[in-house]
Amino acid sequence: MDFVPILIGIVVVLLIVVVWIISTINSFRTMLVKIDESESSIDVALTKRFDLLTKMFQAAKGYMKHESETLTKVVQMRQPGHSASINEKQEFANEVSRGLQALNVVVEQYPDLKASQNVAKLQDATFEVEENLQASRRVYNSNVSIYNQKVVVFPSNIIANWKKFLKRDFFEADEIKRGDVTFDF
Repeated sequence: MDFVPILIGIVVVLLIVVVWIISTINSFRTMLVKIDESESSIDVALTKRFDLLTKMFQAAKGYMKHESETLTKVVQMRQPGHSASINEKQEFANEVSRGLQALNVVVEQYPDLKASQNVAKLQDATFEVEENLQASRRVYNSNVSIYNQKVVVFPSNIIANWKKFLKRDFFEADEIKRGDVTFDF
């Protein structure tokens, strides 16, 4: 009869450990779903930006040439079944940003094009799309940060190592955008 409280204590401790393990595994899986969801919102923003950029290119068709390499990559990224890694998406986003900057330079050089209401509307929409993309990137990086912290912090790292939950990559800025901006008048 003296062993009953000890047995109950052992069962309670084991039950707590099992509940903690299940809870931690479910927490990791929930975080991975949030990361995938936020990565998908980056895809949506990139697609919206591509669609908008395509319209801007059509509006500016008579004034500029666009590199076919970027368009080829855009088409590849949008093909069904093409699952790009976050690094590939990041590089693609950087290339589209450079194309967008080139377009804005062209718009500045051609006053007739700049004066077009359609182009002005598209520029406003571009600003909004860029803001949405930045917000999507921040949400993604926030989710990755929370997840990565849990992967490396004790005691959840025990479960992470056991179940092979690996750290995820952040969506980082293009190297060009990290530098200081110079104005050469």
